[in-house]
Amino acid sequence: MSEQIFDVIVIGGGPGGYVAAIRAAQLGLATALVERDELGGVCLNWGCIPTKALLHSADVLRDIAGAAAHGIDTGEVRVDLARVVARSRAVASQLNRGVTGLLKKNKVTVFKGSARFTEPRRIAVDGKHSVALTADAVVIATGARAKALPGIEADGTLVWGAREAMTPAALPKRLLVIGAGAIGVEFASFYRTLGSAVTIVEALPEILPVEDAEIAAAARRAFEAAGIVIHTGAQVTSLTRSGDGLNAILNTTNGPIEGSFDRAIVAVGVTGNVEDLGLEHTQVAVERGFIRADAYGQTAEPGIYAVGDVAGPPCLAHKASHDAVACIEHIAGQNVHPLAHNRIPGCTYSHPQIASIGLTERGAAAAGRSVRIGRFPLIGNGKAIAIGDADGMIKTLFDATTGELLGAHMVGPGVTELIHGFAIAIGSELTEAELIATVFPHPTLSEAMHESVLAAYGRALHI
Repeated sequence: MSEQIFDVIVIGGGPGGYVAAIRAAQLGLATALVERDELGGVCLNWGCIPTKALLHSADVLRDIAGAAAHGIDTGEVRVDLARVVARSRAVASQLNRGVTGLLKKNKVTVFKGSARFTEPRRIAVDGKHSVALTADAVVIATGARAKALPGIEADGTLVWGAREAMTPAALPKRLLVIGAGAIGVEFASFYRTLGSAVTIVEALPEILPVEDAEIAAAARRAFEAAGIVIHTGAQVTSLTRSGDGLNAILNTTNGPIEGSFDRAIVAVGVTGNVEDLGLEHTQVAVERGFIRADAYGQTAEPGIYAVGDVAGPPCLAHKASHDAVACIEHIAGQNVHPLAHNRIPGCTYSHPQIASIGLTERGAAAAGRSVRIGRFPLIGNGKAIAIGDADGMIKTLFDATTGELLGAHMVGPGVTELIHGFAIAIGSELTEAELIATVFPHPTLSEAMHESVLAAYGRALHI
């Protein structure tokens, strides 16, 4: 087996890995990237991007269905599921080619195969390229995969994981979604819009458990108004195959419920891809399925780093990319500030959309913070009324003493494109004074952000 020497080796080509490789190359480091599957990782090929393409198709269908209210007659509308799926796959393929081109442009050497440590900072690549690689720094960016639910493992036919849910051959008439985090509610929203009868089961007391409870409750009301059946504080105690369908027993707060479904989706969280990496030849520590690393990605083994989902939650592509840049710049000896987790926005692209950053109301109370809370309903926003989508709200939390923006939480149209405004505000350490003095354009949904800030200080103008 031939051996090659680099400054940096990156294991994994997802949004953490390929960004780490590109940034390392930009800094003049001889860089190798090892990827066993598709460049772009799960996010680009089977996660973030193709699901958003599917959800946009659902948005188009929803807009067409409501066109009559805008004075537009459309006639009969028919969904061609195969073309919806084909478009989603084409979008992923286009971006995969884009990542391939970026790595080539930045002169990153890409090896196709599985990487395994044979000793610290030395790995063997087994696959299309069988080679030994050594480097002063190795960055593990192998991502994460869906957790299995004991007794209800995805089989790819009746019980789906994310990949099967993104490429259905036919629309299930009755769909069971197990798990009400972002992935679960996005799939529930997509399939309900296309016409499936959808039931969500969540073991925790609330859907979207990482979100502010008030925002999660507003989202739940909207989902239920759209016809989605939701059971919280509930579990699937039995899921048995019956022909081309499933029989389920749900243990709910109202007692056991039996139901029949055509398909089920399991979306109960993720665990890091830490197996078969040869970590036993290093001092790298794994806790609860994720590699333990510090704010710069440094693991317990000098010279070995971990970034992105494999290093633990929040498991978000943008967090992985920012972690990767900070890690590489630290390796290069630059003075960098690691990413603060309170500055990472989260987005759910269901209908309605949900977006948030910073502390929730419950989190602020647990931290002992005295807060001022602003709430502004979108029914008071002219643009929301004009587009016929005014069901939602913006909620902001400020430190009652200093005016520090502690958190912002949104539910409604377009909020995933608005949350960056509050991300900039938190990152720039703005207080309520600067936000109140900021001029927001009219008429826009963003004005509701301003009104929420004003509301926290008793100055809202349109409620």
